[in-house]
Amino acid sequence: MSADQEAKDDELLALASIYDEEEFHRTESGQEGEIHLCIELPADFRLLVKGQTPSEHTVSSLPPLVLSFELPADYPSRTPPIFTLSSKWLTRVQITALCRRLDELWEENYGNVILFTWIQFLKEETLDHLRIMSPLEIQSNGSQDQSQAGQRQAAVASGEKSKAQELDPRAVQEVDFKTDLLTLLLDFDGAQKEKVFNAKLFCCGICFSEKLGSDCLVFKECQHVYCKTCVKEYFEIQIKDGKVQCLHCPEPECTSMATPTQVKLLVGEEEFARYDRLLLQSSLDLMADVVYCPRSSCCMAVMVEPDSTMGICPSCRYAFCTLCRRSYHGVSHCKISADELHSLRDEYLSAGDEARKFLEKRFGKRVIQRAVEESFSTDWLKSNCKQCPCCGTNIQVCVNASLLCDDPVLLTSSFALCLLLFVIIHMRLQLLPHKLMMMMMMMMMMMLLLLLLLEECQWAKW
Repeated sequence: MSADQEAKDDELLALASIYDEEEFHRTESGQEGEIHLCIELPADFRLLVKGQTPSEHTVSSLPPLVLSFELPADYPSRTPPIFTLSSKWLTRVQITALCRRLDELWEENYGNVILFTWIQFLKEETLDHLRIMSPLEIQSNGSQDQSQAGQRQAAVASGEKSKAQELDPRAVQEVDFKTDLLTLLLDFDGAQKEKVFNAKLFCCGICFSEKLGSDCLVFKECQHVYCKTCVKEYFEIQIKDGKVQCLHCPEPECTSMATPTQVKLLVGEEEFARYDRLLLQSSLDLMADVVYCPRSSCCMAVMVEPDSTMGICPSCRYAFCTLCRRSYHGVSHCKISADELHSLRDEYLSAGDEARKFLEKRFGKRVIQRAVEESFSTDWLKSNCKQCPCCGTNIQVCVNASLLCDDPVLLTSSFALCLLLFVIIHMRLQLLPHKLMMMMMMMMMMMLLLLLLLEECQWAKW
């Protein structure tokens, strides 16, 4: 075996022992391989989104650089490895600068194995070499700002601006300009955090058992961790009771809410369907422009146009008034029953200015005034009048003050007075012949006087 082959085998064996299979992959031939290198980021490394609404995101990891290599027969004595360097978030100008630095490292270490030196440089010195600092600027469309900052940084790193503008064919950018780079970076960072979380041990705050993160659930806002078994039972009880807005962290006084994705991960299909339906309904209830179809067989959510009181159900096509939930009545005010007048009066008198305006819009100002007046009139009639047992007409009562008694004395006999009023009304309306009306009036007057005398006699005896 030649010295070059022995050096190559030793180098590849050492790399395989240092890095796991996800980081280092060697082909069957043994002369080619691929290394995935995650750059070491400083604490609180941020991504800055440029645009009309700038925003920042803190990340702890970025997608790796991929170093693909092939070892020539005379490596390392004479020829360096043949390689390509690719990245999803660096520009080709920046990757070109890194390729040239790898060439310089080979020249500095000519005749020696170089892969481990390259790996250490790419992992530990990439940001410094390209002069990338936090925050890393991302354009509003999701791509890295390549036109100015990236080219300037790479040019400074390589020493000559004109030289930096010549792209190295070994520099490969794995994504095109249409890719949403911000989403790609955040997704990768989230996946890496989840990977680290799943490998750790956590103590559940409910059952106090230690379990791996893969068997636990973390609430994103507060970062409190509980085992999935305990949280699953907690969620199922809340959903069964219809408290879908109460799926928050079990920690006392913590208001962090579980996401629908977390709920779906734990509960069964039937429970999640109920949760989804109740959550949608509770959300719609909070929207001022959403009402429900008044038909009990439908109950479909209906969007209402601004400044409109008409709703049309998209399911059954029923047109209804959004205020009274009855059939749509156009510009006419909502109808109100006699039984509702009293409650409407109390609601209107106790309401504030905004509530009064709403009631006036719904029922009409005249209807409100009539409700107030009629309800007060009804209360007065109940306390000061009695109804005729024949026709139900209200008759005012008085109290005989000389007897110091609260028993009312009717001013007229109920039946006689009812007949007298009947004759008078018909006479005024000229519904009966004149002579007949006069005769009936005289008879009613005589009957009334006779009955009054009888009542006075009964009162005197009492």
